[in-house]
Amino acid sequence: MDPDVRSNGPGKCSKCGMDLVPGIPNLIEYPVQLTVSPRAFRPHQPIELQLEILDPAKGTRVRKFKVVHEKLLHLFVISSDLEYFAHEHPVLGPDSLFRLQTKLPKPGPYRLLADFYPADGTPQLIPLSLFAPGAGPSPHLVRDLAPKHTANMEVSLTTDPPQPLAGKKTLLFFHLQPAEGVEPYLGVWGHLLAASDDLVDLIHEHPFLTTGGSPGPLQIQFNVFFPRPATYRIWVQFQRKGQVNTAVFTVPVSALQ
Repeated sequence: MDPDVRSNGPGKCSKCGMDLVPGIPNLIEYPVQLTVSPRAFRPHQPIELQLEILDPAKGTRVRKFKVVHEKLLHLFVISSDLEYFAHEHPVLGPDSLFRLQTKLPKPGPYRLLADFYPADGTPQLIPLSLFAPGAGPSPHLVRDLAPKHTANMEVSLTTDPPQPLAGKKTLLFFHLQPAEGVEPYLGVWGHLLAASDDLVDLIHEHPFLTTGGSPGPLQIQFNVFFPRPATYRIWVQFQRKGQVNTAVFTVPVSALQ
């Protein structure tokens, strides 16, 4: 899942907890076909998303997948104004199609990111697009690093450097309080998704380092490379005492001078 993690021998990935494999396999993209039922739908209407994953060499349907963070497929759904975010887990049917029952809350374009691992391939992060009929709102993003009060914790954010630069590593330090009761969520200490304001760039990351806690705040560090100068909306998810906490921040990224 994380090709930047290296080891001299067998073990677990320090970021995602998956088994390390020898060598770095060729990253070959697996096509994903997305269909919606009913085809003519409107916002707030119950719909079914169906994802068919194809073998890029044979063109046939992939039927076996590895578990990634306790699920066979993670699907992130983001509205065009970056106000709606969902982290879903479609179910694999006996016909090897993934299905999700859902509703889209507003009209306009949506950006999706499918995270899965074909048994005979490499980990995949495949962006997809979906359109709900009607004129969708445009994003109006301004810098927002203020602490967030979520389901049962407070999450604050600091960055190094203070002004992130495109193409350079940015350290994102999330401070969780209270630390008591914080537990892994889907196999790791947190999940992060960042999207550029034009929805071109989608970034999915897991924690690099966890420090502190007992009794002070817990600090969870993510390392992110923002590819372009833009304003990025960041959703980060942590779990405490069985409740998933989603905090949202907005980070402008400047061009490298």
